[in-house]
Amino acid sequence: MLQIKNLTITHKKDLRTIVEHFSCTLNEGDKAVIVGEEGNGKSTLLKWLYDPESIDGYAQARGERITNRERLAWLPQELPVTDRHKTVYEFFSEREGFFDKSPKELNRLAARLYVSPDFFYREQRMETLSGGEKVKAQIMRLLLADPTVLLLDEPSNDIDIETLAWLEGLIRDWERIVLFISHDETLIENSANMVIHLEQLRRKSVSRYTVAHMPFLQYKKERGEAFENQRRQALNDRREKKIRDEKLHRIEQSVAGKLEHISKAERDAPGRLLKKKMKAVKSMEHRFEREDAEMAQMPEEESAIYFRLGENSAAIPAGKTVLEYGAEALYTPDGERVLARNLFLRVRGPEKICITGKNGAGKTTLLRRLAEELLCRSDVRAAYMPQNYEEQLALDMSPVEYLDSTGDEKERTKIRTFLGSLKFTADEMRRPVAELSGGQKAKVLLLKMSIEHVNVLVLDEPTRNFSPLSGGVIRKMLADFPGAIISISHDRKYIGEVCGKVYELTQEGLRDRF
Repeated sequence: MLQIKNLTITHKKDLRTIVEHFSCTLNEGDKAVIVGEEGNGKSTLLKWLYDPESIDGYAQARGERITNRERLAWLPQELPVTDRHKTVYEFFSEREGFFDKSPKELNRLAARLYVSPDFFYREQRMETLSGGEKVKAQIMRLLLADPTVLLLDEPSNDIDIETLAWLEGLIRDWERIVLFISHDETLIENSANMVIHLEQLRRKSVSRYTVAHMPFLQYKKERGEAFENQRRQALNDRREKKIRDEKLHRIEQSVAGKLEHISKAERDAPGRLLKKKMKAVKSMEHRFEREDAEMAQMPEEESAIYFRLGENSAAIPAGKTVLEYGAEALYTPDGERVLARNLFLRVRGPEKICITGKNGAGKTTLLRRLAEELLCRSDVRAAYMPQNYEEQLALDMSPVEYLDSTGDEKERTKIRTFLGSLKFTADEMRRPVAELSGGQKAKVLLLKMSIEHVNVLVLDEPTRNFSPLSGGVIRKMLADFPGAIISISHDRKYIGEVCGKVYELTQEGLRDRF
C-alpha cells in the first residue's frame, strides 16, 4: 500500500499551489493515471512521491508519504544528463541486480521489449539511441530491481506501436501498484483502472484534484454528465431567480408607490398595513438572499486549448506536388549504417501523411531530410517541429520574445493574448522557455507556426506532450489544417483521426499501410 496524506506543493518562484491538501491511497492492483493540462505539476507529484527531496530546488512540499515496505521504481520523463554519455552496457551494469540475472532471464526480458539479447552489452552511447530505445532501456533497468511500485513519467513517449501494446500489458497485468503519466489516450483507456486529475482553475490561481476509482473513459463520461447536469441546474436556478426577483420587484414598487401617495386620512390603519406589507417584502428579500447562497453554481472546468492553424495561410491546390523525395539509401547520422533502401515518397496537395515503424528504423532521420528539403523551398511555407523541441526554441528567451519578430508593442500584446488563450499565466509568459513544461514548449512551437501562416507542417510526434484531456482538441486542430502534414507518430488516435495515408518505414523502404 502507498499513501499520500494532506500534501500541499507550492512553486517557490511564483508561489503557485500545484496541489493542496491532497490525499490518496493506492492499493495492490491499482493502475492509476495522473491526468491534467500541461504545467499542472503531474511530474512534480510523481517525483515527490519517489523522493521528496528531488523537488527541493523549485518547489516546497508539506505532507506525509507512507511507502510501507514497497520498493519504488521511477522512470523520469527524460533520460538523466548523467546517463547520456554512458554506454548501454555501463547503464545496465551499474544497476544492482544486473549481474544476478542469468542469461536466460536477460534474454526473456529483452524479448518482452522486442530488442535483441545483445542489447544489454552494446558499446553504443545512450544519447545516440532512438527515443524509443532509450525508454525501453530505462524500463528494462527498472525491472531488473524487482520493484513492487512502478512510477512512470511518460513511458509511452517515442515507443513504437508494437512496444506500446506490450506496455499496456505490463501496466494492466502488473499485480502490484502502477502510477503513471501518459498522453497516449489509447494506452490510458486500455490499462488504467483509476484516475487522478489535477486542475488549475481561475488563471492557475486555484488548484483542484479528483481521485476516481474507475477507468478513464467512464471517468470522462461521468464527469461530463455531472458537469452538464450542474450547468443545467445552475441555468434553471438563475431563470427561476430572475422570474422571482422581477415579481418581488413589482410588488415592492407597488407598495412603495402606494405609501408615497397615501393621503393624510389613510395614514393610520391603511398606512400601517402598507408598512407591514413592505416589511414582509424586505423579509422575503433577505430569505431569498440566503437561498441564493445555496443555489447551484456553474461548474468550473479547466478548459482545453484551441486555436486554428493555417487560418490565413495560402491554400495548397489539390494537384500540387508538395514533396517528391527519393533516395537509394538512408544512413544513420554518422553515416556508418544503412537504415533503409529504395525510399520514395510523394505528397500532393493538403494530404495528411504519417510515417510509422519500429524504434531505431530511422523515422526521425528521414523526417529531418524531408524538413531540410521543404524549409528551403520558396513555393511553400513549411515549418518543422522536431522530437526535441530545444532544437528549434531559444531556451534563454521568454515565449513572448521568441514569438515576436518585430519588436512592436502591438504585436507583443497580440502574442500575450494568444498565449493567454493557451493557458499561460503572466509569469509563464516572462519565464525563459527552458523552464516551461514539454507541453508548453509544444504550444509555443504550434503558435509560432500559426503566426507565420505556414501551409506545410513537418511534425515529429506532434501529440506526445499534450494531455489526454486536450488530445481531441489538438487532433481536430491538425485535421482541420488546410495545408499538408508530414508526420511521425505512434499515437493511434492521431493516426486514425488525422492521417489519410500511413506508411511504415522498413529496411526495404516505405511500405503503404493503408
